[in-house]
Amino acid sequence: MPAPILGITTYAPRENLERYHLPVEYVHAVRRAGALPWLIAPGEPRLAELLGHLDGLVLSGGGDVDPELYGGATRHPKLYGVHKERDATELELARAALAMKLPTLGICRGCQVINVAFGGSLIEHLPDEVGEELAHRGPGPGTSSLHEVELARGSKLLAIVGRPRPSTSSSHHQAIRRVAAGFEISAHAADGTIEAVERRDHPFYLAVQWHPEETAAADEGQQRLFDALAAAAITYRKDRP
Repeated sequence: MPAPILGITTYAPRENLERYHLPVEYVHAVRRAGALPWLIAPGEPRLAELLGHLDGLVLSGGGDVDPELYGGATRHPKLYGVHKERDATELELARAALAMKLPTLGICRGCQVINVAFGGSLIEHLPDEVGEELAHRGPGPGTSSLHEVELARGSKLLAIVGRPRPSTSSSHHQAIRRVAAGFEISAHAADGTIEAVERRDHPFYLAVQWHPEETAAADEGQQRLFDALAAAAITYRKDRP
């Protein structure tokens, strides 16, 4: 059987640099899982047609979701990288994937996009709420911090990763505040930050606040997220009309 095709959303163009881009670790993790990557740029005008070619979806990390989309009262001064076209594209993908039962993995921003897509809200700047004793990102722009998360007993996430307290690589200053209806929390950080959510009414619809692709080459538990997504994608392809 041909390898499953996993769509991966790209980051939006940076200021003064009109190029779509994506860290190579996403592609490497998907390839290690035996799947073929298909990059999806913001503003794709034929998403319905594109979705017909996919067997699974990865909503990647990147800049912040526009707070207007979840009722944010103000625009926090630490807000960065808002890109309305990317928001619109990924919100449509998240909703379509749920409706189609398309296997989906949200990563960092992707976790936040999924939550907002179904009526949840976000903490606009995490240090304001939980302090900075636990670092959720590295000291410089685009750098990461390692910390443990506690996976919920009985969760699909724990069944996949295989360890109740895995070390994770994080690079974010926002997180889920109000969990969207229909989702269950499947991981927390020590400071109470929601680190993952999942659906029980979907074969594979899972979102994590950390970056599993960054450590997946050396950490089997993190690579298993991509392996499980690829396995679900194969089943989806077999069952698709």
